[in-house]
Amino acid sequence: MREYDIVLFGATGFTGKLVAEYLLKTYGQGRGLRWAIAGRNAKKLAHLAAELGAPELPVLVADSADPEALASLVASTRVVCTTVGPYALYGSELVAACAASGTHYCDLTGEVHWMKEMIAQHEATAIASGARIVHTCGFDSIPSDLGTLFLQQAMLAEHGVPAQEIKLRVNRFSGAFSGGTVASMINMLEQAGKDKRLRKIMADPYSLTPSGAARGPDRNDQTRAVYDYHFGRWTLPFVMAAINTRVVRRSNALLGFPYGEDFAYSEAMLAPKRQGAVASKMSALAMTAGTASLAIAPLRAVAKKFLPAPGEGPNAEQREKGFFDIYLYGLHPDDGDKDMIARVTGDRDPGYGSTSKMLGEAAVCLAMDDLDCDGGFWTPASAMGETLVKRLEESAGLTFTPVSYTHLRAHETSSMIAYAVFCVKSGGGGGGG
Repeated sequence: MREYDIVLFGATGFTGKLVAEYLLKTYGQGRGLRWAIAGRNAKKLAHLAAELGAPELPVLVADSADPEALASLVASTRVVCTTVGPYALYGSELVAACAASGTHYCDLTGEVHWMKEMIAQHEATAIASGARIVHTCGFDSIPSDLGTLFLQQAMLAEHGVPAQEIKLRVNRFSGAFSGGTVASMINMLEQAGKDKRLRKIMADPYSLTPSGAARGPDRNDQTRAVYDYHFGRWTLPFVMAAINTRVVRRSNALLGFPYGEDFAYSEAMLAPKRQGAVASKMSALAMTAGTASLAIAPLRAVAKKFLPAPGEGPNAEQREKGFFDIYLYGLHPDDGDKDMIARVTGDRDPGYGSTSKMLGEAAVCLAMDDLDCDGGFWTPASAMGETLVKRLEESAGLTFTPVSYTHLRAHETSSMIAYAVFCVKSGGGGGGG
């Protein structure tokens, strides 16, 4: 029997502290869940334990670049939950150690190229050891992945067939990307600028789908304003789509294509109800240009001076005032009158408050629940599915609900304003939770 159920690695970082606070508040210490905090600085870890009011909280020390220390750390626990990013820079040795030791693992990465590399290098080892490796356990990509699973299960239960297409539309949210997310995004762009192979991986809509599996009809992510007649609204590019869509498609493949091999999936932002074509097209152009500018090294260097750094984030009041509100529209393959809609909401800002709770519950789910999957590299939906949905609704402030078409069309939003603020604060990029 291992000493701990969960070791939280990177606990002294901004998001790591939030996860530690959540675990302590929700599960306590020594009351059924055995967990510890870990990082490279013993003094900072001890200070965090005292600051949390839990000086008895176990502290483990290991550096992300020290394979021997990481091997010892992961051998002591059933699950490693890590917030140390950019993961392509600081996460590879930890994934390798978990895969080798049979230790389950979850993180907040949105770095598609790195996930693909980890799968290629360590999937066979994880399968042999029984380690369940689950990336993207934050705002990217739990609402998308579990929201799609929820809607497809509802469609199957009601009509006996899956939705042939699902369109996720972000209605509104309040919050900003974390400094760690920005750092991950910039690191991805820097690496892609040097490596044509990485650019190809990042552009491939099925880059995370297992080799040899069927590829569906999806092509490029949305980069311009598009009118969506199902919502009766103009839609705008959503910067997280490049991560979430690939995770959802991987889930479909890993689960044996319950959504169908010809399943189509897309993500976008809803523009305000009264925003017309010209304003929507201008908004989309500005967003796309802002994101594209970060791919240019001189402009990226300037942007770094204004973007949040790792370890920075909003205060408690700002996090508690944050939220997100997402719709998923499922198209019946034969009868439009049987289309179905689901809504996913969170009661904290997506980049910090909700993300920390989602990651914490994913770690507890991996540690404590009887899951129907073996070792390997999984997605939130394929590894934890309905079990995690239940945990998130019971403890983490998320809701997954079916809604009517009347409700959808009547719901007034200020999504464009919220999204503009989000992009200004974050620099218009995504990845890493």
